[in-house]
Amino acid sequence: MDLYCDHCGRPAGNGDHAACLAARVMEPPRYCPHCRRRMVVQVTPRKWTARCSVHGSRDG
Repeated sequence: MDLYCDHCGRPAGNGDHAACLAARVMEPPRYCPHCRRRMVVQVTPRKWTARCSVHGSRDG
């Protein structure tokens, strides 16, 4: 269960995140959905990787 929005970093259960979901179609996540830390993101022409210092990596 995600506690935070991975695009804006705000609590996932509060507010409307429709704009965040729309942005996530074209952009990688910026915040860890578990701890809200800003992730290290690397984008290449074919994929992206995002790494949280506590929770590890996500690929897309």
